[in-house]
Amino acid sequence: MFYYSRLFWYTGLVKELYIRKPNTICQICHKKIYRRPGQIKNGTVFCSQKCYGIYCRKEIPCLVCGVPILSGLNKKTCSRKCANIYRTGINYKIGRPKDLAKKARSLKIKLFKKRGVVCERCGYSNQSILQIHHKNRKRNDNKEENLEILCPNCHYEEHILKNRGILKKTPK
Repeated sequence: MFYYSRLFWYTGLVKELYIRKPNTICQICHKKIYRRPGQIKNGTVFCSQKCYGIYCRKEIPCLVCGVPILSGLNKKTCSRKCANIYRTGINYKIGRPKDLAKKARSLKIKLFKKRGVVCERCGYSNQSILQIHHKNRKRNDNKEENLEILCPNCHYEEHILKNRGILKKTPK
């Protein structure tokens, strides 16, 4: 008996008895499917994970060309080309009132003109890598007596090695 039931299963006879008749349609592809009455009552019915993914996908149009893009990416345009078109005519930071990099560069150039282009401790003279050190460690205090021109090695010694106690601190 057991052998025959397996035989019927493999031949497909038993399988035909359990095919459910479709009672609803997928909301995305409109394929006829069977779902339990409780699932239908909950509202959204899909035939597969793919259709559910399409349902969950939220898209917005590109501001320039209208191509749909994912809204969760916080983008306004679909590509760099559209972004450049979108930004034409926009003036960013007119006059650059709070540009700290420009302020630091001008301070460095001002010190170079007054004190020369050399490290004040070792005499290294490569202008492109010299740095400004604040003696009292306050970055906002830009008085000339508080500033010192140092090469990266001397600046490293000042901040890292002296704080770890490897080098003796020089009296200020």
